[in-house]
Amino acid sequence: MAKLDPRLAPTYAIAQAAHYLKIPAPTVRSWVMGRDYPRRSGKGRFKPVVVTPMDPDHRLSFRNLIEVAALRALRTEHAFKLSAVRTALDYAGQKLDVTDLLASKDLYAHPGELFLERYGQLINLNRAGQLGIKAVLQGLLHRIQWDKGLAVRFFPPLPSRPEAKSVMLDPRVSFGRPVLARLGVSTAVIVDRINAGEEAADLAKDYGATDDEIMDALAYERTA
Repeated sequence: MAKLDPRLAPTYAIAQAAHYLKIPAPTVRSWVMGRDYPRRSGKGRFKPVVVTPMDPDHRLSFRNLIEVAALRALRTEHAFKLSAVRTALDYAGQKLDVTDLLASKDLYAHPGELFLERYGQLINLNRAGQLGIKAVLQGLLHRIQWDKGLAVRFFPPLPSRPEAKSVMLDPRVSFGRPVLARLGVSTAVIVDRINAGEEAADLAKDYGATDDEIMDALAYERTA
């Protein structure tokens, strides 16, 4: 039996994914599980935008993490409409036969242009708004490493050093948990040792890390 690609395996609980990406858990839940909303005649329902693996615990894959990060990037520019995003993704998929656009490098190429054009039409987004979204997505592009157009590694932004890439998520390393990119050391372990009373300088010496790497691990883990 062929081994499942680690990028596709159900790995992250919703709360865990929310913590790793620094997004409120209810928001992640609505994106991957859908949500009800009130209507005059009762309740309506938004379908999920991100399709997760078949898993009884609704765990997300690494590919799903990238999709959620892309949705967060869209939301950074303006309060986007979930239904419009889903419709625009379906449109791009039908026109160009591109699946999983939010987790593909195609999001930043022609298929992504088609998606943004359709999305802009759905919400009456002007040209300046589309350019703003593209700029946000370009920022996300530089935080992802790709292999044959698919994401294999993600460097989450850090609150103190937004351009740093010292923390990474890679499904092939430490079961996809956040680690220091250069060393593969768990950021959670670093926090646990600091909380136990150890000094940052001692940890840096133990792991061969720089002071910045230790501080980045602490800043990442302690960001809500």
